[in-house]
Amino acid sequence: MYAVIDNGGKQYKVQEGQRLKLEKMDVEEGETVDLGRVLMISGPNGETRIGTPELEDAAVHGRVIRHGKGPKLTMLRYRGSKNWRSKKGHRQPYTAVEIEEIEES
Repeated sequence: MYAVIDNGGKQYKVQEGQRLKLEKMDVEEGETVDLGRVLMISGPNGETRIGTPELEDAAVHGRVIRHGKGPKLTMLRYRGSKNWRSKKGHRQPYTAVEIEEIEES
């Protein structure tokens, strides 16, 4: 059984017991959280339900494992003839979540 959820403008295919990194959420570590909109569910008997755009009677629950930052990304802009350089760095914050339950009615 798996579901497709929408979180932070991205879509994720999730299963129970799976760990994934989502956009940063204001939830303490160890707490449970309801994960965004459920777009599709594939049941254990092979039956698939697709929402238009989402399923109202479905939910995906997870437990927050930790918060952190992703790898360092470096942006460099350069204009050779003007001897101009701009260097910036960025680390995207994330929340690591373990999927506990996929619920459908």
